[in-house]
Amino acid sequence: MMKQYAAIHAKPARFLRAAVLMVSGWSMAMSCAHAQGAQPALPDGLPDGLIKIVVGFAPGGAADLTARTFAEQLSKEGVKEVIVDNRPGASTRIANSYVQRAAPDGLTLLLATSPAFTIYPHTYKNLGYDGDKDFRPIALLVDIPTAIVTGAGQPYSNMKEYVAWAKAHPANATVGLAAQGSSGQLGTIALGKAIGVDIAPVVYKGASPMLVDVASDRVSMGWDAAASMMPLYQGGKIKFLGLSGSDRLASLPNVPTAKEQGFPQFEAATSFYAVFAPAGLPDKTAAALERVFLKAAQDPALVKRLQENGLIVKPMDHAQLAARVRKERDFWAPIAKQAGFQFE
Repeated sequence: MMKQYAAIHAKPARFLRAAVLMVSGWSMAMSCAHAQGAQPALPDGLPDGLIKIVVGFAPGGAADLTARTFAEQLSKEGVKEVIVDNRPGASTRIANSYVQRAAPDGLTLLLATSPAFTIYPHTYKNLGYDGDKDFRPIALLVDIPTAIVTGAGQPYSNMKEYVAWAKAHPANATVGLAAQGSSGQLGTIALGKAIGVDIAPVVYKGASPMLVDVASDRVSMGWDAAASMMPLYQGGKIKFLGLSGSDRLASLPNVPTAKEQGFPQFEAATSFYAVFAPAGLPDKTAAALERVFLKAAQDPALVKRLQENGLIVKPMDHAQLAARVRKERDFWAPIAKQAGFQFE
């Protein structure tokens, strides 16, 4: 019987709160609302006004970093005012629904994580939106290698050691998640079934509070974008147990994938971030937004910054994005069905 899902409101230790706030502050500093000095001409077709990039997670995680990095670059491309609007909660559904209801004028955009369009349709009974009908795809920005981490003081340092520990301490086997119903949760369910341990999911409102609890040993491991984990990893507060996908990361060459260690359940857990707009957005505005985002993705400094933080800039146009959403949604359908759970 799967343990009851829970939402944790962390009371982090002072040094961990400071670390997370430093990450958040750094990312906020990157996304100045508009470039200083002379502005280039507004790209043809873009709306003349404040553009909000809505993110369904708290500041400080990989989605926030991606949005703020692109916001900074867009200001250099002639977009006059760009801000990041964090609306965490309900596994990004608060942010998704907010953008769904927004005016289709190009001023309110969603930086979506792929499960919201590829997995949630299979794992939520009442999702509240239709990804195909209620949103217009603009551009895919980055691939998101994900990872399994634990606190630096835990007695296990890789997946095999964690599995052995979980079998010996099944009541304490928990996994922190930034969103409910994600590929990481499906992978964890599959792992638990394979090893005969019920690894209880603990759901947070974003990666930052989740990682605070991982570093404080309140949960036995955590899963999210590798990019969200880099600051605490570099500070010696957490350690990597394994990566998703089939290949190691250039930024983490010594960290093996979970598959390498004999646990293929997380191989398909690599995700992506993409930009969507409300349905009904005029063609000219959608095309202009696609152009500026794809142009921003070509900037070498932006590519380097995100790569150093565990993100892979892999831009795709709106048609390629729509095709990838359909392909991954079809891929996850039987896996979600086999997992045998749905949320309200």
